[in-house]
Amino acid sequence: MQLILSDLEKIDKVAQEIIKYAGNEKIWLFEGEMGAGKTTLIKAICKQLGIVDDTSSPTFALVNVYENKKEQEFYHFDFYRLEEEVEAIDIGADEYFYSGRPCFIEWSDKIPSLIPSKNLKISINLDAERNRIISLSKHE
Repeated sequence: MQLILSDLEKIDKVAQEIIKYAGNEKIWLFEGEMGAGKTTLIKAICKQLGIVDDTSSPTFALVNVYENKKEQEFYHFDFYRLEEEVEAIDIGADEYFYSGRPCFIEWSDKIPSLIPSKNLKISINLDAERNRIISLSKHE
């Protein structure tokens, strides 16, 4: 599935479409170059999921934990600054990934052997007009 985000004012609608497409998928991999809009899209998704906590990139902490109004937990990872996979193991990333709770993961290519094979890949690319082309694919 492919979505086009031409205007940030439409990001909530795109977030709703992604949530609908994801279904019960718990592992969401956000891919794209620096500045493509991964964190911005995650913030919009969190808003649509009713998350009440302040959402921001966990670049330095590696993981942020959010709750929605139903007190359900969501995990947001940013592995950009990771030097080695073992750093993700040290924070218990695999326990988060197999917790059954939703995990939003930025820079998953830094930890390829830790990512569960069943996941939703969300790739964000910019076209010549600076539209964000968002490609969604489920991996079983």
